[in-house]
Amino acid sequence: MLLVMVIFLLIASFLGYRVISSVPSLLHTPLMSGMNALSGITVLGAIEVYATASSGARPWALAALVLAMVNVVGGFWVTGRMLRMFKNGKGSSAVKGERL
Repeated sequence: MLLVMVIFLLIASFLGYRVISSVPSLLHTPLMSGMNALSGITVLGAIEVYATASSGARPWALAALVLAMVNVVGGFWVTGRMLRMFKNGKGSSAVKGERL
């Protein structure tokens, strides 16, 4: 069973890398925002599992909660950095070299 899960993880990681690497750069910020929303749903699910789980499953639910929160915070941090790359000195969100 462990071998099947490891193989599944490796295949999912490879496919995820291939999908994300084929996404054009202009779509990375909206894609990150969508992933932040999905990670937020994971946080809610981990909170519910933690609240209703038996004592043996609580450490796993807590680990899921912590990892999902790291993903949410990191995603917002990266998205903020990406959005700041597109701001000019006056605070508007014009792309460099583009006139409004």
